[in-house]
Amino acid sequence: MDKQQQQLSLVKSSRQSCNEWIFRDVPSDITIEVNGGTFALHKFPLVSRSGRIRKLVAEHRDSDISRVELMNLPGGAESFELAAKFCYGINFEITSLNVAQLCCVSDNLEMTEEFSKDNLHLHAEQYLESIVYKNLEMCVEVLQQCENLLPHANELNIVSRCIDAVASKACAEQIALSFSRLEYSSSGRLHTIRQAKCEGDWWIEDLSVIRIDLYQRVITAMKCRVVRPESIGASLVNYAQKVLTKKVDLVSTGHQKLVVETIISLLPVERLAVPISFLFELLRNAVMLDCTIAGRLDLERRIGSQLDIATLDDLLIPSFRHGCETLFDVDTVYRIVVNFSQQDDDEYDMDDVSIFASDSPHSPSQSALLKVSKLVDDYLAEIALDVNLKLSKFMAIAEALPAHSRTIHDGLYRAIDIYLKTHKGILDADKKKLCKLIDFQKLSQEAGAHAALNERLPLQSVVQVLYFEQLRLRNAFCCSHTDGNHKPVHHQSWQTSSGGLSAAMSPRDNYASLRRENRELKLELARLRMRLNDLEKEHVCMKRDMAKSHSHKFMSSFSKKIAKLRFFRHSSSRGSSSPSRQSYRADSKVIERTCASIE
Repeated sequence: MDKQQQQLSLVKSSRQSCNEWIFRDVPSDITIEVNGGTFALHKFPLVSRSGRIRKLVAEHRDSDISRVELMNLPGGAESFELAAKFCYGINFEITSLNVAQLCCVSDNLEMTEEFSKDNLHLHAEQYLESIVYKNLEMCVEVLQQCENLLPHANELNIVSRCIDAVASKACAEQIALSFSRLEYSSSGRLHTIRQAKCEGDWWIEDLSVIRIDLYQRVITAMKCRVVRPESIGASLVNYAQKVLTKKVDLVSTGHQKLVVETIISLLPVERLAVPISFLFELLRNAVMLDCTIAGRLDLERRIGSQLDIATLDDLLIPSFRHGCETLFDVDTVYRIVVNFSQQDDDEYDMDDVSIFASDSPHSPSQSALLKVSKLVDDYLAEIALDVNLKLSKFMAIAEALPAHSRTIHDGLYRAIDIYLKTHKGILDADKKKLCKLIDFQKLSQEAGAHAALNERLPLQSVVQVLYFEQLRLRNAFCCSHTDGNHKPVHHQSWQTSSGGLSAAMSPRDNYASLRRENRELKLELARLRMRLNDLEKEHVCMKRDMAKSHSHKFMSSFSKKIAKLRFFRHSSSRGSSSPSRQSYRADSKVIERTCASIE
């Protein structure tokens, strides 16, 4: 209705203006109809300039045609009025707001040099070449006018020439700015002053007003002209924010989906060309608007390549799918983490020599692993509060990172404890699978103390915690009484290796030391697993006994026995300066007898 009213008002205004400039003393001999508008004019001025009208009049010379209807005229009644004024010799101003209409209507009416010299088409083309194509803002204004003149504007190459001009101007602006920032240093060398972000990219705001299909062609042309990826990224962010923040209805939803899919296809391949928060915002909109799977996977891959700079709020993507019970889209986050892990695997798929150069705690890749592992553990702790979250999905995200990414397991233990607290009906077998994700050797002293008294953990996990706590105390005691010439026990050396590489050793020697200590740890863990297997065999009988008595009293008595054991160990060690392996085996036997006494 609004469009029809606009057309009617345009027809009325054209009639009024037409009556003002036509020859009133000469009666009209031809009536032109254009998109509902009627113009009472004269044949001679029209046929002297327009080849199309001349042909129509010539075809009906015998019938003395007095009425002509021009169908599908570009620009409608408004553009025809300007063309008719030109035919009558009435002056008017050609601007960037009407030059595209004049080009299209003059071509349609054949107002070219072939039929009359110094015709309308020549004037419009001269204005484009001499003024519009030299000014970026005018090119954008012409592109806006071309939105309603397609496909005629494409056929006349108005759109393509404006797009090339915009891309060339943007590239020239950046080149000029780069040269202006060159200066000589004190040593006489030429260097570039650090450029402010998107400085000189004033055209970004101008491009946000054109339609998405034309905008896509402009950005593609800029990429061919090698415009800076940061500038293209800033333009994409600005365009998306203006479109996606508008009020959503059924019509605009389809348009927003098109915008999101187009912007995804235009993203620069360079890393960090756009903020990662913008990538997450695009991903949320892509999921909500049900964009193409290929586009969503591309966003997930891009986010995975820079996941180390993401935040917890970025990862908390709401679940927009119908019928999904979970609060957050854990499947999408799982794929993002997998993308990061696969990238990490690709980086570390090298020989040992290359690992010496790159796989150090101070390298960017290692720091990225540490950041992402902490981020994932925080995310697990957040989604663990969802009662509808399945154990398989929780474990999948926890296992998505490589084993060496976590140097400390406090965050993972916290997330698992929250999950066990929220999902109280979880089976014992599932508890065991979940707790196997935790390396209890990598718990801090505070986390280990909490786990030792945690009734939500399975029995064998508590035994592991107590076992490693005993080793921790023993190693601490050994370090305080051992001479500097004696080699410390391997568990203490593990603590050194897990925290970082020794500065006194070369990378190659350090790597060999880490591998040797890793083998020793595997042997120790194998012995521990054998002991735990024996405990599991006795677990069935023990479970029946625990059902009769209160489990809390049992754990308290068990903890008291271990406490007495620790006290006895400290008391018996005061007389000796260096504990022997024989005393270590005695401690292990006491722990085994304590566990066997459960039955």
